[in-house]
Amino acid sequence: MANPTPADIQQYIAAGLPCSHLEVEGDGQHFFATIVSAEFEGKNRIGRHQRVYQALGDRMRAEIHALSMKTLTPAEWAEQAPKA
Repeated sequence: MANPTPADIQQYIAAGLPCSHLEVEGDGQHFFATIVSAEFEGKNRIGRHQRVYQALGDRMRAEIHALSMKTLTPAEWAEQAPKA
């Protein structure tokens, strides 16, 4: 089986988790994702990561070697946006 691409990982996450912003970078083995979702409201970092793992399902064990994440609510994302 070929290694997944960042676009594949992005598609997998988007299919299982509504996101207002989603970026994935990586080299086929190691990935970094910035994920913004209203579903993260009221969840701590562990709860947010568990929600992403739920969206990825068995792919985390079978296809994805390593995934680092930055998980934010829409309000947190807006706070860190550059001010014009």
